[in-house]
Amino acid sequence: MRVPIGLACRTALTAIFAIFIVVVPNKAVADATVFAGMNTITPHGWARGFSAGLTLLNLGFEVEYANAGEDNSQRTPGLQTGMVNVLVQTPMTSNGFQFYATTGGGLYRERLAEVQETHVGLNAGGGLKIRLTGQIRARIDYRVFSLRGAPIHSRPHRFYAGLNLAF
Repeated sequence: MRVPIGLACRTALTAIFAIFIVVVPNKAVADATVFAGMNTITPHGWARGFSAGLTLLNLGFEVEYANAGEDNSQRTPGLQTGMVNVLVQTPMTSNGFQFYATTGGGLYRERLAEVQETHVGLNAGGGLKIRLTGQIRARIDYRVFSLRGAPIHSRPHRFYAGLNLAF
């Protein structure tokens, strides 16, 4: 079924769209990051993953996946996370530094041998992007997770470094 839109409504929508294009600066930036780091669950284990995001001015959205393998010899579980985050960041300084804070939520899976828990989780943290050359930046990040359900570790922390490409 087609809903008729009157001339006044179309004119108003066109005006809002035109104002949005003129007023909002062209500062939208997409970026992708690959990273590796460590978490507090596995003492000598690596967490690795990737993220992709879109930022308009100083507010951004990011989707991230990370995986830290289990260590049966240490009886420490593996942790997979898939999170959707909102981040607020400072403008890139003239010397190439950009600080950010982030929070979000998503799904996780914690596994140790045959014991597995899949549920929802939250995360919060922050970090720094450092311009290396052109559109390539280094990224340093710290996150604290709050895992719901019945995980073995409900508050893991993750620290990572990665390469970030803005486009």
